[in-house]
Amino acid sequence: MIWKNNPSIEVLNNMAKGNMLEHLGIKITEIGPDFIKATMPVDHRTKQPMGLLHGGASVALSESMGSFASVLILDNPSEYSIVGIEINANHLKAVRSGSVYSITKPIRIGRKIQVWNTEIYNHEDQLTCTSRLTTMTLENKN
Repeated sequence: MIWKNNPSIEVLNNMAKGNMLEHLGIKITEIGPDFIKATMPVDHRTKQPMGLLHGGASVALSESMGSFASVLILDNPSEYSIVGIEINANHLKAVRSGSVYSITKPIRIGRKIQVWNTEIYNHEDQLTCTSRLTTMTLENKN
C-alpha cells in the first residue's frame, strides 16, 4: 500500500462537503492499495450548454482525486500543503447522461513532486478522458 496515513472513504467524502466536490456531486467510492476510485454525475451541474459532460468538470474530478492522493501519501499531512502545478486532459468520448467514474493512480511519487494519472470511464466502461496532474508538497510555515 502506498498510503502513509489511514485512508477512510467517509473522512475524505466529509472533506468534500461545502466545496466544489459537493457541488459537482463527486464521491469517493473505493481506496485500493495504489488507487482511488470516485464517481461524478453527468447532470445539470456537470454538463456544458450542448448537453455533454463539461471538460472542466472532468478536470475538476482529476485534480480533486490527485490532490487527495497526494495528501494520503504524506506521513504527517497537517505539516504540509498540496498544490497543483500542472494538469492536462484528453477528452476522448462524449458523455450525455448517467455518471462517470474515475481511477487515479501514481505515475511518480517524489519527495516534493507527485504525478498522478486519472482515467475517467462512462457506465459502459469506455474511456472518456485521461488526465495527468502534477502536485507539489509545500511545508507549512508557522
